[in-house]
Amino acid sequence: MLKRKSKAPDFSLRDKDEKVHKLNLIKSKYTLVYFYPKDNTPGCTIEAHQFNQYLREFKKQEVQIIGISGGDEKSKTQFCEKNRLDLLLLSDPSFSVSKKYKVYGDKSFMGKRFMGISRISYLLDVNKKVLKVYEKVNPFRHATDVLEDVKKLR
Repeated sequence: MLKRKSKAPDFSLRDKDEKVHKLNLIKSKYTLVYFYPKDNTPGCTIEAHQFNQYLREFKKQEVQIIGISGGDEKSKTQFCEKNRLDLLLLSDPSFSVSKKYKVYGDKSFMGKRFMGISRISYLLDVNKKVLKVYEKVNPFRHATDVLEDVKKLR
């Protein structure tokens, strides 16, 4: 994982509409880059719904939410349409950004080992320095935990 106070690696990834988003062009006071394992899986859907539910509050607190996982733009489109998400979700099909952020690696589930993205998030300041690392994220509480932390920073 990235360490607190380190500079977050820049990236250039596409959203569901194939629009390119670059971290260094985001000008919000805070940015939450949250990595999630896969579109349309139970935990990832819960987490996305939670962020979507609090989008207005995040905007009020000047926080840009960015979700990143593997899959292509079509997968992001289907995930957003199926779940009515207004969230900015970016596609990292080669896992290159996930690897830079040190969230891609060996995982196990039900006795099977595989390579994949861990549910880890980074809260960044306006200069893209890591303010907080969220490990072992609880999808039901992650959005409210981040909101509480941002309010403490103000």
